[in-house]
Amino acid sequence: MAELVSIITPAFNAAKYIDKAIASVQQQTYPHWELIVTDDCSPDDTRQIVVGFAEQDRRVKLVAQTANQGPAMARNASLQKAQGRFIAFLDSDDWWLPRKLELQLDLMRCSGSALTYTQFRRVNQDGNNEGRLIRVPDRLTYQTLLGNTAIATSTAMVDRKQTGDFQMTKTYYDDFALWLKLLREGHVAKALHEDLMRYRVLRGSVSRSKVNSAAKVWSTYREIEGLGIASSSIHFSRYACNALLKYVRF
Repeated sequence: MAELVSIITPAFNAAKYIDKAIASVQQQTYPHWELIVTDDCSPDDTRQIVVGFAEQDRRVKLVAQTANQGPAMARNASLQKAQGRFIAFLDSDDWWLPRKLELQLDLMRCSGSALTYTQFRRVNQDGNNEGRLIRVPDRLTYQTLLGNTAIATSTAMVDRKQTGDFQMTKTYYDDFALWLKLLREGHVAKALHEDLMRYRVLRGSVSRSKVNSAAKVWSTYREIEGLGIASSSIHFSRYACNALLKYVRF
């Protein structure tokens, strides 16, 4: 029997882009999925757009927040509704290529890994001008992930049969914190060396501020992982080098 994949999508002011994200899920060659979009009280038409898709496709489901709580809590709201063994993440402004779920599930089954991730390309805000292929290391442990930027949220898939149920931590890099938590428990993340996701780079996005991002990574080390200053400094230097290599050119 085919395993259900639950796709977790937080959305806030995503009306310009979320149709592309949802359509990319509907175009997957693997059909056994549910897409759970949590609208975080968007003032635009995000909620109405999701409702329109849900009325045509029962696999698309809307969770409507009653108060804006940020992406981590929106992801948790979707996770609470998720029925699948496998959890995939897709941000509302990104999209997948058609064989993403099929190929990644094959890797999950063959490798036995609890967490997998793929290669991807960045695109500009309009969805054009594809950048270079972002390559990823073959595997990541807790120690190697501390100094790496390899797991893009919209490429990640988790096997809940191995990890058990989980929730996101309400922090700036809630995705990074989750990957670290899973690997800290002894799991190893495995890469799929296929180009399967498009990451939209939004002009003026807070996450594009390198200084702010650096501060949040440091905060993750110190406040969530509980690392000392010396250990944090070593991992941060590796993280910064990997980030520079990743973003030095589009």
